[in-house]
Amino acid sequence: MALSSSISVSRRLFKGLTINPALASGMMCQHHQLQQRAPVSGTAKGKAKLKSGQQLKRNTIGAKKGGAPSTGGGGGGGRGRREAIERITQIAESCLNASTPLRHLSPKERLREAKREELGLISKERQRELDLAKAKAKSKGTREDDGGHVLMGPPGLDYISIGLVDEDAIPKYELTVEDGRRLAKQYSQVLMRRHRARQTAESSLLSLKKEAIAALPEKLRAAAMIPDMTPFPANRYMATLTPPIEGYIEKVRDAAKNHFCNKFPAVRFASAI
Repeated sequence: MALSSSISVSRRLFKGLTINPALASGMMCQHHQLQQRAPVSGTAKGKAKLKSGQQLKRNTIGAKKGGAPSTGGGGGGGRGRREAIERITQIAESCLNASTPLRHLSPKERLREAKREELGLISKERQRELDLAKAKAKSKGTREDDGGHVLMGPPGLDYISIGLVDEDAIPKYELTVEDGRRLAKQYSQVLMRRHRARQTAESSLLSLKKEAIAALPEKLRAAAMIPDMTPFPANRYMATLTPPIEGYIEKVRDAAKNHFCNKFPAVRFASAI
């Protein structure tokens, strides 16, 4: 009873309230916006209810008569995606299979590598360089597999074509892995013997130097113990194995002075005045 009485009282109060006309028009406008103004289209997306088991309708573009049928399942988009994937794959393969840059070898390393090649030992980097040179020569027209030769010099002026090198005299090495390891071990032993001989020579030279200094008098020994860090004089040549020629520097100076005076006589006349 109390609930029904409160509802009736609230209805009477609501009827007695006066609503502003502007507010009422705004409420009607919003209500109109929320209402459905046009009927729903016949597409499957706009239907409120679908029958069970009914397939959705899709908009399809019919092919033109006389036109070539599309082979790709996805049309142009699928073909473009395939091309992009192939391009990315090619870039990745080119990065993974990129050739190594040109190696910088010191003269000692080049000599050592040449000696190793004489023994039939070729490093991986050198083998890669040889393969690249063969491929480059093959692309330029040399047929090594058909009996040709690798260029040993600039194209057209290689040593074999000119006749400086006999092609039959070039050794051809056909080594197995065991032969290569055996030769590498022998070459390592040769290098070790050379290193030990060099160490022995340097040690004997140092001992002889110490004995010579010890045999000097007291004053000369004290002077010999002081290292000479001064460079060679500007008017002298560096130390050589041959003894110096007496008066050679003076003769060179006189010849240079006469040549300068003969080339510029005005300078000689001014110096005479």
